[in-house]
Amino acid sequence: MLSKDIGRRATIIAAACAAVALTLGAAAGANATPATSGTTGHHVHSHKVVMPQRGAHNRAQLAAGNLQYGGGPVETNPTVYLVFWGSQWDSDGNGVQQYLTDYFSGVGTGSDNWSTIMTQYTDGNGNAPTFGNSVLGGTWVDDGSSAPGNASASDISNEANNGAAHFGVSGPNNDVFVVSPSGTSPDGFPNSGFCAWHDWNGNVAFTNMPYVLDAGQSCGENSVQQALDGFSIVGGHEYAEAVTDPEPSSGWVASDGEENGDLCAWQNLTTLSLPTGSFAIQPTWSNAAGGCATSG
Repeated sequence: MLSKDIGRRATIIAAACAAVALTLGAAAGANATPATSGTTGHHVHSHKVVMPQRGAHNRAQLAAGNLQYGGGPVETNPTVYLVFWGSQWDSDGNGVQQYLTDYFSGVGTGSDNWSTIMTQYTDGNGNAPTFGNSVLGGTWVDDGSSAPGNASASDISNEANNGAAHFGVSGPNNDVFVVSPSGTSPDGFPNSGFCAWHDWNGNVAFTNMPYVLDAGQSCGENSVQQALDGFSIVGGHEYAEAVTDPEPSSGWVASDGEENGDLCAWQNLTTLSLPTGSFAIQPTWSNAAGGCATSG
């Protein structure tokens, strides 16, 4: 069940060792039955379902089969808002703000055949996620004060609400990325073993997006083509999960509680060519294909 206050069933980016093969169960078909609430195979901490960073745990992911629909919303008009939290972002020598802005400016456009994998996952009324234009709704550097060095999950949720108020949005179609600056530890990152997570707080879908470069290769640095690869791999993972399960875990999840990004995390990393550049991505789960896919 979701917490009354902030809905703490955070989805943490899967990070099994890249050398471990993903073993998948036989597909049951595209027509799914309601999901169960089990979390078999995950590390449960508080109300999160925690997946380890890349290379931190050498177990094969469990065969979970296709995603099943739990009756909740999906993002039929996915929109991402980037909140760069804290005055620390007034200096950005690595160009992270521009990289994430360029990535989400290209995601959802006509040349993005990765997001369209998710159009197969409809809500209870048969409405599917729609694409064709950039999913980026806006960016904001919230530099009125410094971001805390050790933000709690509640702090992150509150900052997501600040971002939602700034942009004048609410509801599950809107995913507010709270991007923390280098040197901070939002919800214990990187020592808590995750790269990012997403959640719902009763007002807006939101993503805890740490400065993943601080975790190095464990969160994707130089995984495909450059040092900032982790920001699009991890950010894309959380975006894809929020589209199909914005109020975890009431949307589309596997029988063991994993989401579309979890089932394919760190597998067969590749690039996605967008009008705004070339970006590192992971596959996402496709019921239609019966496995991980990079186009659909």
